[in-house]
Amino acid sequence: MNFTVPAEWAPHQAMWLGFPSHADLWLDDLDAARAEVAALARALAGPGAEHVRLMTGSPEGEAAARAMLGDVAGVEIVPGAFGDIWLRDTGPIFGQGEAGPRAQGFGFNGWGGKYELEHDDTVASQIASAAGVPLDAHPFILEGGAVDHDGEGTVLTTGQCVLNPNRNPGWTEAEAEAALAGSLGARKVLWLGEGLTNDHTDGHVDNLARFVAPGVVACPVAWGRGDPNSRAYDDAAQRLAGMSDAAGRRLQVMRIPSPGWIEGEDGRPLPASHMNFLIANKAVIVPLYAERPGALAVQALEHLFPGRQVIGLPSTAILTGGGSFHCITQQEPA
Repeated sequence: MNFTVPAEWAPHQAMWLGFPSHADLWLDDLDAARAEVAALARALAGPGAEHVRLMTGSPEGEAAARAMLGDVAGVEIVPGAFGDIWLRDTGPIFGQGEAGPRAQGFGFNGWGGKYELEHDDTVASQIASAAGVPLDAHPFILEGGAVDHDGEGTVLTTGQCVLNPNRNPGWTEAEAEAALAGSLGARKVLWLGEGLTNDHTDGHVDNLARFVAPGVVACPVAWGRGDPNSRAYDDAAQRLAGMSDAAGRRLQVMRIPSPGWIEGEDGRPLPASHMNFLIANKAVIVPLYAERPGALAVQALEHLFPGRQVIGLPSTAILTGGGSFHCITQQEPA
């Protein structure tokens, strides 16, 4: 398939962003989550130099979004219908085809049947239609957070997620690679193993490792004693160090401090990750959970993105829903 997914650092025409719209899902965290999303929208539209397409999922959510962000330049409120805000996974993946921009849509089954909500399986078509871009629908299950792209045909993913029998039962690496080649133009797929502890996505790669430049991948290094993901981080770094991309470059691996142990209400660690950063046109927005490792992660990313302002913003309320900034966005390439 002659289709290319640009790297996230390539120019964007717009950035789609989901706005918390259902009180029954967010409960006591609703107001705080909305405040964090609003702060993200302002950062994207301001220093990030993005046209933000803020998608709401209910009339009440639309009203709240207009009250908070209706007068912010660069923020367009797009009424829609979704189960929840995780547009990276339910929305389409945009790219360039032979005849111009196209969007790729995939089956969505609530991360392996865990959270199947009304309208989530229609988000890809809603966004593609609103963007005025043709949608190619593919029958297999794939979430956008499960794959990361270098813009040159290299796709980074995890076997824990993409080969999980709760997505596409019986898939082998070869079958998955053929599907990614046919839908996303993947010329080479790089396989990592396990993702973060207690991640209901079954190991999405955008919490574990990300391309930050051609031939350069960032992944965490454990922070503090008792970091629940130290083994997964080191395994990912060791695998990456032995890999090369589709262009034949040996990968450089840059280690970024993890947030460490971020505890949930049930006493178990939450899947907090600085890897869930978002690359905007002129900024990089980093989710923060704890002060010291967060400041170090911002400094490390400033080194990796010298041409962009690196902005750290709180994401503790959004994390109660299971993800962060990258999970609730999807870039529309220029």
